Amino acid sequence: MASPVLSNMPHHVAIVMDGNGRWAGKRFLPRIAGHKQGVTALRHCVKACVKRGIGVLTVFAFSSENWNRPHEEVSGLIDLLARAVTSEVAELKQNGVRLHFIGDRLRLSAAMQTAFSNAEDTTASNTGLVLNICFNYGGRWDIAQAAQKVADSGQPITELALDRALALAHVPDPDLLIRTGGELRISNFLLWQSAYAELHFTDKLWPEFDDAALDEAIAVFRSRERRFGQTSAQLMAHESAQVPSQPQQTSKAV
Repeated sequence: MASPVLSNMPHHVAIVMDGNGRWAGKRFLPRIAGHKQGVTALRHCVKACVKRGIGVLTVFAFSSENWNRPHEEVSGLIDLLARAVTSEVAELKQNGVRLHFIGDRLRLSAAMQTAFSNAEDTTASNTGLVLNICFNYGGRWDIAQAAQKVADSGQPITELALDRALALAHVPDPDLLIRTGGELRISNFLLWQSAYAELHFTDKLWPEFDDAALDEAIAVFRSRERRFGQTSAQLMAHESAQVPSQPQQTSKAV
């Protein structure tokens, strides 16, 4: 029997960064301490992705459902993000990282919206890792807003039209979706874009997610056969003919 066609390195990695509060609770610390440690983990993860040649990193920082958490925690999270945006942008720019903030900004303060826009403008010319930070984001919101854009334009609502109107239209769909914290669900994250993503769940809490955990996820990804609706035999034939086995990404608006 022919060997399966295995995946190469993922180009786009998406992460549900779960477990900050539990990390803090295990140490008898306030939940916000876990979120602060989570920012540190994200900083390390960005650097690790750059070193490994990953092209896109998309992280779930705050879902549209997270507004239902205690007011003190929500306020702390927003303040933490505001400080992180201010303090991290210079280093991200220096390291060639291009920032995008993905989500519904209408509920955010004018100051936060300005901070997001300024960070995006500051890193707009960078050509290295694309870092998408999903804040006040939900997969259902994303699909709904894309459908509204297409309807308002008068175009027929097709898969291609929707794909180009989604909030992540500037990057290819994720190859690998990781969730930390031991939960086995994607929680309204990238519902459209993750249709063919390889899913990897780890018990590690997000503040504990290190280079070794990233490498483990990548190793699992590389061990999997990605068929995209085809058979193994078709993939082998494509591989022999040096034809890409993955369907070409549709052209997306930037």
